Amino acid sequence: MIRWIDKYLEESLLLVLGSVMTVITALQVFMRHVMNSSLSWSEELARYCFIWLVYIGISYGVKMQRHIKVDALLHFLKDRQKIYLSLIANLIFLAFSIFIVIYGYDISRQLLGWGQTSPALHIPMGIVYLATPVGFAITSIRLIQQIILQILTLLGKRDFDVKTEQDFALEQEEEIS
Repeated sequence: MIRWIDKYLEESLLLVLGSVMTVITALQVFMRHVMNSSLSWSEELARYCFIWLVYIGISYGVKMQRHIKVDALLHFLKDRQKIYLSLIANLIFLAFSIFIVIYGYDISRQLLGWGQTSPALHIPMGIVYLATPVGFAITSIRLIQQIILQILTLLGKRDFDVKTEQDFALEQEEEIS
């Protein structure tokens, strides 16, 4: 079960959130243009699904090594130097993620305590705001996994490849041909 969660957590959540968002938006379009009626809750639900999708997507980007980074410098470095630079970047990103988890949770807890609810769905706004600390908590886990792999690689006990956008483009070309 833990291996499945490790392998498919983000993909599953992104699939569900994206599907719900798409279906709800399509239903709203149908209701407006065909039935001449509107659903009061659909846009709010689609918006909240999108918010959660973005924060879970950050974790997925880290897991796949596709998070936003400037990799121009990586082209000039050798393999071991790439790992050192990537390790430093991941440590800084981890510190930022932990900061966001702590303060994002505090904000969510406060909103849950105040009892504020969304206008149409009447769900606690603290749940919507939990997307930030939950997404960054999963991101932190993924960063720790990568940091461990990078350290093991530097110690010669594991292989870890720092991928650049050029590497991803080459992989896509190989898959197509």
